[in-house]
Amino acid sequence: MDITNVVVSIATPVDTAYLLDLGRRTTMTSISEQRPVELHLAQLAYTRMLDYVFSQKPVVFMATTAGKNVGFLLYVDFLPDDVTGQEQAFVAYMAVEPIAQRQGIGRKLLAAAEEYARSKGLPAIALMVTEQNLAARGVYEAAGYTTERRLLCKPLG
Repeated sequence: MDITNVVVSIATPVDTAYLLDLGRRTTMTSISEQRPVELHLAQLAYTRMLDYVFSQKPVVFMATTAGKNVGFLLYVDFLPDDVTGQEQAFVAYMAVEPIAQRQGIGRKLLAAAEEYARSKGLPAIALMVTEQNLAARGVYEAAGYTTERRLLCKPLG
């Protein structure tokens, strides 16, 4: 897919079905090898996350090109940092159409979220990514994100 003239804007209620669809199609990229899960359970967890986040009035940034959706970023700022209690922006979920990946769309979505957070006077923006999602980690690292803490997991079975 040739991606030119990507526009990032605030989503409208019409975009909700797309958020559900693309999120469900890409949800397995958020699953760690430490905690394997069946696709339908990962999709259910994604749907529950959307229900919770949408009950808190998030901001959704949509990436479009030629009138077609190619990705989104789900932004929240109602979750303070769990260690310091400081206000922060948080990327609850970001997804780009698989056919449109590695063309700068994730970078543009992040830039829009960061600018929005700056406009609200927030001191930081955070997100989580699995260790195995090297493509996403590359996007985040290139945008200046660094590891602040790690979630360690030990399978008990």
